[in-house]
Amino acid sequence: MRIQTTITKTLFLFFAFNMGSLHTIQAQLSPPGLGKTKRAFWSAVGIKRKLDSVGKKETMTYFGLGRKSDPDHSGLLENQAILVLNHEVYRNFAPNQQYSYAMSYRRQDNYETKAPYRFEDVEQEFRIYGRYAYTLHLSDQWQWKNTARLEFRKFYTADFSKADENFQFRTRLKTQLTYTLSTKTKQALTLSAEGLFAISRYNDGDKNGSKLAYKEARLGLYYWFQIPKTPLAMDIGYVNNLINGYRDAKSGVHYLAVDLIWTIPYRR
Repeated sequence: MRIQTTITKTLFLFFAFNMGSLHTIQAQLSPPGLGKTKRAFWSAVGIKRKLDSVGKKETMTYFGLGRKSDPDHSGLLENQAILVLNHEVYRNFAPNQQYSYAMSYRRQDNYETKAPYRFEDVEQEFRIYGRYAYTLHLSDQWQWKNTARLEFRKFYTADFSKADENFQFRTRLKTQLTYTLSTKTKQALTLSAEGLFAISRYNDGDKNGSKLAYKEARLGLYYWFQIPKTPLAMDIGYVNNLINGYRDAKSGVHYLAVDLIWTIPYRR
């Protein structure tokens, strides 16, 4: 009980601290991997804020929750999957070019791999990452964005003891095509594909760890729109998560995602 209280206070302070540095970009809050399941639901609330008057610096803080079905079922909301707190700082440092850095906390529920899929344990993760993005403006309506992201992930059990996996270095390569449906009403469609590669070190005494290997791919289709006469934007999307070696989901894990983003403009 004391551990849960400590975690709750930590999450509250993390979110409260990051509320002070918030931004403004058209982008969805992409769902994290929710493990080996059949179908899943992801929802997040984000706050964006410009940090200067020319739009070169901005931040994003978001809180997200994921739920998922058992491997044999289709119910999107069957089991708690993940809780995420994420804060990212962006800088447009040259024409069409952007870099960002972030810190993140994730609390993921794990379940047994065989029916009746009882709750097994909780894994906690602290993550830092950096991202570089280059955007090509193909026309007034089309944009093509390519991103490289490097992550360091550190894992713990529910009581902050050593997890089976000690830490992981992961590389994510993503390409995304955006079509602006209307600049007047601020609506857009995005189509994306992302490949994930990782190398891990475990707490089993093996100092060599795993070799760099392909882990999964994520294919996404999103509809983004600005809610009229408000500082709020919403995106609704579908993600197909293809996990390497997961044969029970031959067509991938299917995600439904809904996000709400509040934009705070720059103020002196």
